[in-house]
Amino acid sequence: MRRALSLAILLSLPLPAAAASFDCSLAGLSPNERAICDNRDLNDADVEMATLLKFLTGLFAMGYRGEILDDQAAWLRQRMACEADITCIRAAYAKRIGALQAIYDGIDRPL
Repeated sequence: MRRALSLAILLSLPLPAAAASFDCSLAGLSPNERAICDNRDLNDADVEMATLLKFLTGLFAMGYRGEILDDQAAWLRQRMACEADITCIRAAYAKRIGALQAIYDGIDRPL
């Protein structure tokens, strides 16, 4: 169910050809960013994470939104520490997407 929701959100948004949440054509990308740009499943995970983050930060008021963004900044430092290790990057995305999905799943909403 939650994967279906994530996919529905992703498919409802227009996405540029370079799907990562950062510009893959820029010179000077870090080894971490280059690995994401060069690996389709990491690129897709980046898009899923960025989409969930944007969706969630639009739902919450300033205080909780700030917490989510602080957590995102801490997560980004952890992801960058992976350098070009694809297994490490993949695990970082799985953990962050899971955390964002848990926030979404915890929202009280009508059936």
